[in-house]
Amino acid sequence: MRRFFRALVLAVIVILAGLGGWLYVAPPELLQVGTAYSAKIVCSNVFIAHRDPKEVLTVDVQAPGHPLLKFISATVDEQAKTVTARIFGFAATSRSVYREGLGCTNLPRGYDASALAGLPAAPAPLPKLATAPWPEGDGDLQPSDLTARLQPLFEDAKLTGPNMRAVLVLKDGQLVAETYGPGFGKDTPLLGWSMTKSVNAAIAGRLMAEGKLGFGDRNLLPEWAGDGRKEISLGDLMGMESGLAFNENYGDVSDVTRMLYLTPDMAGFTAGQKAEAPPATRFNYSTGTSVLISRIWMSRFADLTEATAYPQKALFGPLGMASAVLETDVTGTFVGGSYLYATARDWARFAELLRLDGVWRGERLLPEEFVQRARTANASSKGLYTGAQTWLAGPDDKPSSAYGLPEDTIWMQGHDGQTIAIIPSAGLIVLRMGLTPSKLGYVPQPLVKAVLEAVK
Repeated sequence: MRRFFRALVLAVIVILAGLGGWLYVAPPELLQVGTAYSAKIVCSNVFIAHRDPKEVLTVDVQAPGHPLLKFISATVDEQAKTVTARIFGFAATSRSVYREGLGCTNLPRGYDASALAGLPAAPAPLPKLATAPWPEGDGDLQPSDLTARLQPLFEDAKLTGPNMRAVLVLKDGQLVAETYGPGFGKDTPLLGWSMTKSVNAAIAGRLMAEGKLGFGDRNLLPEWAGDGRKEISLGDLMGMESGLAFNENYGDVSDVTRMLYLTPDMAGFTAGQKAEAPPATRFNYSTGTSVLISRIWMSRFADLTEATAYPQKALFGPLGMASAVLETDVTGTFVGGSYLYATARDWARFAELLRLDGVWRGERLLPEEFVQRARTANASSKGLYTGAQTWLAGPDDKPSSAYGLPEDTIWMQGHDGQTIAIIPSAGLIVLRMGLTPSKLGYVPQPLVKAVLEAVK
């Protein structure tokens, strides 16, 4: 019997060792996605938002996610500006590298930091705004009667939602109320997730204003020259109607998670997807499409250095979005579907540009056609989505009128509860950001409705 138990223990050790060696050499894709996601989130929050890495790992990564994430650890190298994540302490190692002004970039398996050595540096940072009132500066909020009327709404957890991190209200171009969750404030950069899509589209819109890009442009990528995909227009991409296959399911290893966390060239990955429907006939929400838009507008420059500097020159600078950091993949392409960090006030500056029909301080930054498309339903989404990477429906896909909101309400939306409602007819913007997975059932429309009633 003793020999039997010795043999059994030895067999278990051999099996576990073999399993460990297999995980180390060729980890399953799901584990690799988990560690790459963890490295990226910790890296960006540590080096951009200056948050505590243990808190980020515990609260942002592990608390709302897959049970396997509980077994992930993350190590920060302050000198090398890297974060390394592993599962079970040894398996599926992933690394993310920080570059000043460009945030963190995941290094897929087989890549190290030297892969980024040939990429352009970020342009010089924008000067911090003065302490003048918003939007000219980032001084303290000037209280008013309206501020007092809105304050009780901010104290209602049902309205602001679980794990709220920022709520801002703008009325007629003025910041009238704001509140922040514990540990967050007006100077904390926050990840907008898919709200990034709207900003990335506007960067392309700046090139449209310069006559270098158009919604009707076709023959967009060399990979498509030999087949029917050459008929896909930029307008088709902007409206999420390209007809390209793309699985946006975040619950498993899908196209979107494979692109974001396993692939060095995200735009190339999406460009390689097959066409499943003719352009402008099917709505398919796709983060890969937004990365393609990044690749397309960046291709309009003579070199990558010019393209890398363009968001700051064309949009962030004019708006005073000094905190904005748009991150790239290993090829230097901006991840225009997901990865923009900015303070809540800077996110609100961009939303104000959309409310003002693309005009900022008397200068038209976005063409009239762009703003019109950003407020008009595309051909195939049944009123959900617009022709310029914004939403007409709220996070639950219900029309704004279902909540008593004006018909001209448009939305910017992002993963885990990032939303901005823009209501031009009321001169109103309501921003709500946090860490609130959709499974919690929170929607921001009641908050927006309550704010609308309070400001009347």
